[in-house]
Amino acid sequence: MPSDPSQVAASVARQVLTEPPTLGPGRLVCIDGPAGSGKTTLADALEAAADDVVVIHCDELLQGWAGLPGLAATVEALLAPLAAGRTSHWTRWDWLADGWAEDHPVEPGGLLVLEGVGSWSPAIADLVGMLVWVEAGPDLRLDRGIARDGEAMREHWLRWQVDEQELHATFRTREHADLVVSTDG
Repeated sequence: MPSDPSQVAASVARQVLTEPPTLGPGRLVCIDGPAGSGKTTLADALEAAADDVVVIHCDELLQGWAGLPGLAATVEALLAPLAAGRTSHWTRWDWLADGWAEDHPVEPGGLLVLEGVGSWSPAIADLVGMLVWVEAGPDLRLDRGIARDGEAMREHWLRWQVDEQELHATFRTREHADLVVSTDG
């Protein structure tokens, strides 16, 4: 379903905010799909479409380019206290310094949006109020990534596309999506 991010975000917010809480006293939306597909744009639009929204970009939870296999456990550890109604926290990966940086607290309640490749996994399915899958063709996604990160990152992007494809195939993420959004134009 191709659509304007603000329209999709408004629809997602209306739907998820009328449902019972799924994450302790709060609600959780995962915006997943391959890199360069438009997940961040949709997450930003969702943050603007509702009140009391916290967006966490999962690329800040990864331990660099090789961190994707450990992301599901990191997300589970982040969500467990929130599901119990307690404050949680996450530590940001600093891509430029190539190391862990500052901690960020996350209070229970409101709407938490996890955005990024691998934001959803079967282990957290019962906590997710809505899973949105955002997709675009691989060439377009690669072009977007190179435009953002520079030509020097091409090999990382090519390896990453293989890694994310394996992860999404293992989790069957797209099959579990409540909404599929295409940004191919």
